[in-house]
Amino acid sequence: MLAAAQVISGCAFFLGIAVAALLARDVSGQEALSGVPIGLGVISAALAAAPLSSWMARVGRRPGLVAGYVVAGMGSAVVVGSAAIESFPLLCVGMAAFGVGNAANLLARYAATDLAPPDRRARAISVALLATAAGAIVGPNLASQTEPLADWLGVFDSAGPFAVSVVLYALAAILLSILLRPDPLLTARRLDGVAPAVTSGALDALRTLPSWPRLAITGVSAMAIGNIAMVAVMTMTPVHMEDAGQSLSAVGLVISLHVAGMYLPSPLSGALADRYGRLPVLVAGGVALIAAGVCSAFAPGDHTPLVAVALVLLGVGWNLGLIGGSALITDAVAAEQRPQTQGAADLVMGMTGAIGSLAAGPLFHAGAFALLGAGAAALGLLLVAVASRARGRVAPAIS
Repeated sequence: MLAAAQVISGCAFFLGIAVAALLARDVSGQEALSGVPIGLGVISAALAAAPLSSWMARVGRRPGLVAGYVVAGMGSAVVVGSAAIESFPLLCVGMAAFGVGNAANLLARYAATDLAPPDRRARAISVALLATAAGAIVGPNLASQTEPLADWLGVFDSAGPFAVSVVLYALAAILLSILLRPDPLLTARRLDGVAPAVTSGALDALRTLPSWPRLAITGVSAMAIGNIAMVAVMTMTPVHMEDAGQSLSAVGLVISLHVAGMYLPSPLSGALADRYGRLPVLVAGGVALIAAGVCSAFAPGDHTPLVAVALVLLGVGWNLGLIGGSALITDAVAAEQRPQTQGAADLVMGMTGAIGSLAAGPLFHAGAFALLGAGAAALGLLLVAVASRARGRVAPAIS
């Protein structure tokens, strides 16, 4: 049921996110503002990770995931309404709520680890991410098919995908609410005899970040670096392509390939992380980001194959960083504190992604797509350096 909900919610999120920059430009009439609503969505996803994970630490995974999808569905409806009245502030509000769905999507990967043996945690994370991939790949390709719905609603074509997202998020919430039983976190605690640390939450864990185990800090750093690079380049890719005369279908195809790079390598990434250690996987993620940045810097908007290669490599780098980093955090932190610490890590990752999204529009306007590509390559170098500084091969934890 967790996997089924991930397919549906992944489709809902990426269906909307594929056209969010275009909708922002259509509503505002200003290209420089095209990354702002996505940035707000990323910020809200980051901020939502803390209360959702703290709540999960108290009552289980299911209520937190359901709440995230309900809020995201409501946000999708507000986005459609903002397009109808051409209100940019209302669009920003709707995108902020819409972003909460991504927080729930990402936190679901930790739910997959609750009952996993220590030497299979990375593979458990990869299963959850792979489930998201099915919907996430299909979603952007449905964007052009929603144009008749947008015409019927009397809104911009770029708002049609959000109308479909309303229904998809509602369906994901219903599935989890009824069928995700027993709750994986509560079951794991009962089997292991672990009591929840009810006096602390994700924000408490964040305040103590400097005192986290060294490998946990390495993990959250890797996740943050990969996310800021991925979000910055992905945000402006639709605008870069459309400015060069590409169709919405071409944009949807490239974003779908990017999402495939983000999620489809998950089984291999997880297996490598469990077998050879987390740090080599992080180094590989940095190398992929470097390659993605170089390709992006030299990719004209009308050269769809080269843009696609850059976006696929970008997704692969993000995937390796996310799986390796998430596994490091889960390994390094005591069981009773894991949900809170995992939420704090996602908060950091989300906020850095928000920085990338908010900076993407002005950077694109100032130096075109090449500047964003150069930045992604530099961040890839940083990830390689961070992983290389952590000494020794990291084996899975025993608790």
